Amino acid sequence: MYLIDISRNGQPSYDARVNQSLDNYFVNDLKLPGHGFMFYINKPSVIIGRNQNAWAEVDIDYLHEHKIELVRRTSGGGAVYHDMGNFIFENILTDNADDFGDYAHFAEPVLKALRKLGLDVQMKENSSDLILNGKKWSGMTMFKSGQGLAAGGTIMYDLNIENAKRSLTENQLEKQKRLGVLSKRSEIVNLKDYLPDGMTMADLREYLLKEIFQVKSLDDIETYHMTDEDWQRADKRLEETYGTDAWNFGHNPGYYDYADKELSAGKLGINWTIDDGKVEHLKLNPFFKLDGDVDAIEAYLTGKKISERVVKKAVKKGHFANINPDELADFLIEKLD
Repeated sequence: MYLIDISRNGQPSYDARVNQSLDNYFVNDLKLPGHGFMFYINKPSVIIGRNQNAWAEVDIDYLHEHKIELVRRTSGGGAVYHDMGNFIFENILTDNADDFGDYAHFAEPVLKALRKLGLDVQMKENSSDLILNGKKWSGMTMFKSGQGLAAGGTIMYDLNIENAKRSLTENQLEKQKRLGVLSKRSEIVNLKDYLPDGMTMADLREYLLKEIFQVKSLDDIETYHMTDEDWQRADKRLEETYGTDAWNFGHNPGYYDYADKELSAGKLGINWTIDDGKVEHLKLNPFFKLDGDVDAIEAYLTGKKISERVVKKAVKKGHFANINPDELADFLIEKLD
């Protein structure tokens, strides 16, 4: 087994959209032989499964307000919150998918290391969650592509639990539409209070890597360092797909089209489906603090055929104080009609 170093120009990568796409790059593009292992940290972000409806899972306005990034995985799984108090580990195999679906197999090295510290950590029965005292400290996910796979999860050391709760506030009306895979919410816990006194996050990282790789020094771990060519190819994938708002915000089951535009007040995204000439689903996504009621627009337009008169009437129902109503109406007419 070897460690995959995803630092860039000597600096760690904390960009969630970048980091969450690299497993796909290693499995499908680079295809290094053997068993790779990634261990990294993301800046505040919410990671949702490939087949999830972000509108049902996440408080999008809270994310924008607190500069928390939304990232859609290339794999399945539920919605989770990441920040600088949380590790992510991933196993990368490109030529052996025999253990696909066996979460316990990939969790065991982490569980074994933590048990040596006296933590009674377990895998939750009939689940991909790892628990301590019945509370979740890791959610795992994996995907398979040909004979390759990626499998891993979180390790919550000192996660901001309040931010996690606020970010993952579900929209009940949207949830009832049952568009996409729904998350299973669990009470979460940080490991910090259960670890040996004074064990910092850096200490835990070093300890886990030594235990997982069975070495006495981090210098003894065989490491693959991403090259300039790797980053060029990864950047291209991000530019085309995984780094775009069309993928992260727009790729929602049941919502088949996405567009965004810089209005005078700020960037506005829309996600919609037209069926038989009528609006079936519609969500407006202002990336700025909007003084008005987007729900009123969505509710009025849903089920209607689009016309200039109908859209302008809907926009009036929003009672916006900081956006040009004609500018908004023109954008909606252009995309929905």
